[in-house]
Amino acid sequence: MARENVDVDNLQITGARPSEGPEAPLTVQDEVIIVVNQAYGPAGDPIVGITDVEFDGFPALTLLVRAEGREEQVHLSPIHGDRRKVGMADLPTGTKCELLCPVSRKPLPRVGRIGESEAEYCAIYLTKKLDEGSMIYVSDTWGHHHSRIVDNNEMISLWVAAESGE
Repeated sequence: MARENVDVDNLQITGARPSEGPEAPLTVQDEVIIVVNQAYGPAGDPIVGITDVEFDGFPALTLLVRAEGREEQVHLSPIHGDRRKVGMADLPTGTKCELLCPVSRKPLPRVGRIGESEAEYCAIYLTKKLDEGSMIYVSDTWGHHHSRIVDNNEMISLWVAAESGE
């Protein structure tokens, strides 16, 4: 795993550890890297591993993105904090996007703003139950790399920085 790809400057900590086990939606690797193993759109469709795109051997999380009159699948690294993606490479930073499930084509539910940013967050579910206590919040603004992971109602993205001593 290439740790230099992870944006550790924007990770924050709560102290809670992600859920574990063979069916867990997240994997903690090297005690400080979180990998999304499964994720679901608003209709319960799986959106991890639906294409052959991978990052460091892990299947990509795929979204359908609409922006500037275009619609394209964008494949995101499942490694939390990793900014790599495939798709819409020429979209200008700061562009507002509509985020949809690539399977059902339904818009991702809006979570709203967090903090002072103009970016709004949309929800990707970590379990088939579509539980609001286990979600990824992803920004609707291209180039705004401040996603959040909530697992069992704990902000897991905050836990990573504490474990890594940052």
